[in-house]
Amino acid sequence: MILILNGPNLNLLGVREPDIYGSVTLHGLEERCSRWAESLGLRVESRQSNHEGDLIDWLHAAEADGADGVILNAAGLTHTSVALRDAIAAVNVPVIEVHLSNTQAREEFRQRSLIAPVCRGSIAGFGVHSYHAALLMFAADR
Repeated sequence: MILILNGPNLNLLGVREPDIYGSVTLHGLEERCSRWAESLGLRVESRQSNHEGDLIDWLHAAEADGADGVILNAAGLTHTSVALRDAIAAVNVPVIEVHLSNTQAREEFRQRSLIAPVCRGSIAGFGVHSYHAALLMFAADR
């Protein structure tokens, strides 16, 4: 099972700044990820929280919950959370960082990821297809 974790404000997908984040809702993204995963012989479980502690707790429990990998869109916490970075470094499950927008082409503060150095890799700028690419990477490892 691949655990998909979405952070703060991603519950507003499709409404919040669609010119940057696209028009697909969180529910639509989760449905697409399920279909993509099924076509790759994978299963996904998706969760979203606006609270840093929830994301940390879910990362800590990922291995015990049967996750073979985590796709994490930490949203704004990507650039600010040492605690989230430490949680990723502490777990034995590989984590792929994803972003809908190209963070390198945005504001300077968004160009620095605190979590990237402890993630297996980072995929950004391809809208919902960033998630598809991460699923492809996990499928290739099987």
